[in-house]
Amino acid sequence: MTETRWLDAREKHLWQSYRDVHRELTSVLEARLISNSGLSGADYALLHPLSIAECGLLRTRDLGAAVGWERSRLSHQVSRMEKRGLVTREECASDARGSMVKLTELGRKAIEAAAPDHVDAVRAYFFDRLNREEQDLLTGVLDRVLAGLPARDLCEPGTPGC
Repeated sequence: MTETRWLDAREKHLWQSYRDVHRELTSVLEARLISNSGLSGADYALLHPLSIAECGLLRTRDLGAAVGWERSRLSHQVSRMEKRGLVTREECASDARGSMVKLTELGRKAIEAAAPDHVDAVRAYFFDRLNREEQDLLTGVLDRVLAGLPARDLCEPGTPGC
């Protein structure tokens, strides 16, 4: 067994800053999204990939992979959005075990109305705080960290549609 390499003061500060920024930025963006559009961050997270998908339609497992959610969380959120008329569920024509999530016209209008202000918020709270070189550096660093993480299997083995 190898000895634990504890974080030094500089590393602790960086790690805590990263955690604080992630938490606070997510919270601020979520509050503004709800206030200005009535959509939650979870609504927006699912509406976005559906809005750019061909015909506003994605296989449930592909939608889950796009947002990095487990099947259960995705299913509950889709049910909530379905009740509000933002999405519908459909059977998968190519695989009877799979299911599809389709963006409704109401869902498309909701994401199109919310997107400009959300992008303005992301720009104001994140991008405008960094110059071009810092943005490029941060992109490279985050891409490298992400590439070094183990892959996650978001489907439970044997689950239909996975």
